[in-house]
Amino acid sequence: MHSATLAINETLQARKAAGEKVLHLGFGEAGLPVPDDIAALVSRAAGRNSYGAVVGSLEAREAAAGWFGRRGLPTEPDQLLFAPGSKALLFALLAALPGDLVLPCPAWVSYAAQAAIVGKRVIDVPIPAECGGIPDPELLEQALTQAKAAGANPGVLLLTVPDNPTGTVAPAEYVRAVCAIAERHGLAVVSDEIYAELCHDGQPAPSATAYLPERTVVTSGLSKSMALGGWRIGFARVPDNQWGVELMRDLIGVASEVWSSLAAPMQAAAAHILTDPDEVTGHIAAARRLHATVARAVYDEFIRAGALCRAPQAGFYLYPDFEPVRDDLARQGITTGAELAHVLLERYGVGLLAGEAFGDEPRALRARVATSLLYGESADERWTALRGDAPLTLPWIAGSLDHLREALTGLTQG
Repeated sequence: MHSATLAINETLQARKAAGEKVLHLGFGEAGLPVPDDIAALVSRAAGRNSYGAVVGSLEAREAAAGWFGRRGLPTEPDQLLFAPGSKALLFALLAALPGDLVLPCPAWVSYAAQAAIVGKRVIDVPIPAECGGIPDPELLEQALTQAKAAGANPGVLLLTVPDNPTGTVAPAEYVRAVCAIAERHGLAVVSDEIYAELCHDGQPAPSATAYLPERTVVTSGLSKSMALGGWRIGFARVPDNQWGVELMRDLIGVASEVWSSLAAPMQAAAAHILTDPDEVTGHIAAARRLHATVARAVYDEFIRAGALCRAPQAGFYLYPDFEPVRDDLARQGITTGAELAHVLLERYGVGLLAGEAFGDEPRALRARVATSLLYGESADERWTALRGDAPLTLPWIAGSLDHLREALTGLTQG
């Protein structure tokens, strides 16, 4: 089955190519240009055309070890594995770790799909009202007990802090609580921290490694913080214990048969970026500010239209809920999230993804909104948005907000 996020991106790109006016809110690409010095580095490394070690070069792993260490998590190079994107690592982990998958609901579209591919059941647990990315601690224990009684074998708890699809950061006390439950039930924790550099307030996101270090694997990459999605650079960190050693062995087994190794020029890029040079940290800080500014402006439009929505705290996502205007939408024949998304696209040229794609209830009038493709169509426009003090006044961003406002007004008042 085609990934819902990739499918909506291809659909909207095709409509744009055909000359249609569309507002692309469906795909979680970071939407920023590549810094010249990073592009030049890869160009210089283009001659590295040999296969390397499955885990990645020592240079890249040492850089990643230092990157984790500067964030309060001492790490050795042999705890690290590079891959063509963190998505491949998440799949390898689900293939290597025993037991069924415990998943917050809603969650990023690929977690459940990957679990299905490797034959795992998915045990959905609703997220708390305040945030996404973690199961509600008050519901998790009960869900595990019920799943075991029904014949499931919970083995892996997957957390996303900060979160996609809600754009929120789970409070540390919630992360601590779910880790305590995971420990009692003998679960491994996979902590997807791909958005951890993009907390809008610049503060570190809480990590499960602080509360269950001996059973937590971290995945991350450069697709979001450095807008290098197309470069496919991901890395994973396993614990520094016998469990981690055995898991790394199994991950290498999967990696060696699936992707062999991360492309050598990409390893050269990672080895530089992960040393946190000033130009990289400055670029990420500017991106963080832009993401926060535009996400907040889009959030305001949904609130103005009568939707409920968690305020954005990280990355470039929102998860509006149109339940307060259900009666108005029902008069137009809109009773599900899928119908909501369909009408917005076909009638108003606004593309987003229904919450159903993320495991939400089909009848819920919720959707995932990605704001990061509003920064411009060209590299020049995107650089202007990134470097400017008032991105919302730029004609292309202001025009996108006007498009959204007109669509939401027509939707809720039509």
